[in-house]
Amino acid sequence: MDRRDFLKALPAAAAAVATPAIREAKAQAPTRNETLLLVQEYGPNSLDMQGLGSSQPVNGVALNCYDRLVSFKRQRVDDITTSFDINALEPELAESWQEASDGMSVTFKLRADARFHSGRSVTARDVKWSLDRAVSIGGFATTQMNAGSLEKPEQFVAVDDKTFRIDFLRRDKLTMPNLAVTIPFVFDSELAIRNSGGDPWAKEYLKNNIAGGGAFKVEAWRPGTETIYVRNDDWKSGPLPRLRRVIARDIPSPSTRRALLERGDADISYGLPPKDFADLAAGSRIRVSAVPVPNAIWYVALNSANPPFNNVKLRQAVAWALPYEQIMQASLFGRGVPMYGGPSTPARLTWPVPFPYSANIARARALMAEAGIGPFTTSLLFDAGSGTIAEPMAVLVKEALAPLGITVELNKIPGANFRGELNKKTAPMAINRFGGWLDWPDYFFFWNYHGNNSIFNIPSYQNPAMDRLIDAARFTQDPAVYAQNVRGFLELGMHDVPFIPIAQPFHDVAMQRTIGGYQFWPCREPDFRYLTKG
Repeated sequence: MDRRDFLKALPAAAAAVATPAIREAKAQAPTRNETLLLVQEYGPNSLDMQGLGSSQPVNGVALNCYDRLVSFKRQRVDDITTSFDINALEPELAESWQEASDGMSVTFKLRADARFHSGRSVTARDVKWSLDRAVSIGGFATTQMNAGSLEKPEQFVAVDDKTFRIDFLRRDKLTMPNLAVTIPFVFDSELAIRNSGGDPWAKEYLKNNIAGGGAFKVEAWRPGTETIYVRNDDWKSGPLPRLRRVIARDIPSPSTRRALLERGDADISYGLPPKDFADLAAGSRIRVSAVPVPNAIWYVALNSANPPFNNVKLRQAVAWALPYEQIMQASLFGRGVPMYGGPSTPARLTWPVPFPYSANIARARALMAEAGIGPFTTSLLFDAGSGTIAEPMAVLVKEALAPLGITVELNKIPGANFRGELNKKTAPMAINRFGGWLDWPDYFFFWNYHGNNSIFNIPSYQNPAMDRLIDAARFTQDPAVYAQNVRGFLELGMHDVPFIPIAQPFHDVAMQRTIGGYQFWPCREPDFRYLTKG
């Protein structure tokens, strides 16, 4: 749908939702102030975030249409945004929980009045089936569960209808926070099994149908066009949302999405180019929420498993050659936190933290000489789907490395194929953005730097000393030991530079001034439960 067709459709849509000022809330259609129009680049390719190949927006389906046992406590950022406290949990589907005295299990009491969209009461058997599925289905869902030492169906116990227990494999500080991200959501297992067609995890059915009990239901899903959500008026796991209807419309053109916002024809959008957000934030008509994405960086990865970038001196030379300030302005338009020009040791024991490199071509040339590597040609992979950021970044990297005798051929990969190309781990250089949902440095380093060579370790970096530091930090109960090991792996990452951090990105969301209650979560998808309009 182009912009003109979209605008033609708006009067009819508005007429469909307009209602008298005095009405019965459940008897009549939602008013304008109860209906939100979200415009986004693309929508969900599935309704099941645990399913293989689910796209980023499917997180929004899980967030709004399903419940989890617990949620992160919300905290105010500014007059536009609330974010979350990763160290504080509050009830969602579970009304209370208690850890065992030995620290090796936790028992949850489920809300007595919680019901699925089908009307069936939520039971501990549903929770067990759902978490069994998450740790068994494979792909990202299982990887994410494993990050919190949630690995085996035997860990999950339905004690009785309203009591559920998780037995811990080990003491892991990530276990409880990992229950609050979007992946461990709770299905109506009876509905799923009844429609499974013999598949133990009902993958095909749940890809195309919601079997949840969350604050919203999917009224219509038209892939590539729109997803329409309606409020579940019987939701019990939190305050009933003010919005009764959300239309999430897929509009690939960022210029069209921006125009719709500026004309007042759309309420909220995200995923615009950084320049658009910079322009909108400088104006007065549109409000922009800007949250530095926790645990996230834009980076240049150097393949440390294969020549020539298996030479640490060469990697350091590249890190000293990059034009960081130019990249921040020409590529990100200042929409991020610089991760360069820091001290030689970590300024703080968090992630991300600025690395000590900055543009210094003389130092880069000296390290090239120490590396003993003459002129060579290589290639740099980047995502066409993030082209407004990645392409100018790639061009600047290419120009900066030419004085070192490094000829860089740019390899722009279509967005649909980019993740697959990265996971081959054959590209000498790559530009990428990664963000971890659990905001601890050892979490990021485990997935990106550890020798288990996960799918996120794009450079295939291997260093047993790094592995020991990461493992010691992950599982220690001693704060001093934790700090010592975090400092150790941060310093080693700075020295070995398989990843060259550029910036911690902002998550920018533009909205009309009538929109309130924007909530930022690790999954970076809009939470309709708290949004208000008018």
